[in-house]
Amino acid sequence: MGATRGTPPGDAHAFRAERIVGHGPEDFAGVQESILAYGMQRGAGLRVRASTPRAEADTVMVMTTPLFGPIRIPCRVIYVVDEPGRAGFAYGTLPGHPESGEELFSVELRPDGAVVAVVSAFSRPGRWYTRLGAPVGRLLQAVMTRRYLAAMVRPERTG
Repeated sequence: MGATRGTPPGDAHAFRAERIVGHGPEDFAGVQESILAYGMQRGAGLRVRASTPRAEADTVMVMTTPLFGPIRIPCRVIYVVDEPGRAGFAYGTLPGHPESGEELFSVELRPDGAVVAVVSAFSRPGRWYTRLGAPVGRLLQAVMTRRYLAAMVRPERTG
């Protein structure tokens, strides 16, 4: 576990998406706090139940959403990123998750001051219905990734 830190397994569908969501250290700090408190997931429309209020290694999360019906999405946080200019966490799927893999939710403060939200993942079908509907699963994954990133956009500051 922890392959989102490097090279994903060759037999998995892997992707990385990013979006500029703010500018400067203040926006970075706000996005960092939101990500670690599961703000990407909640902002994308998921209901999150977690064993800790903030992401930390071994936190168990169970997500649900009205978008996908009664599907439970169980995961375990496998590592937390806490570096100067980079923060977030990755989770691995648990038995019962529709997919088998990992997903990293992070934010970076780039040298030019841009605050960039990043979602990086790899997955394989984890259930019969995700194996059968793999193209639909990838489409849903792309939709959710856009929603995760949009949830982190910082409001424009005035004055």
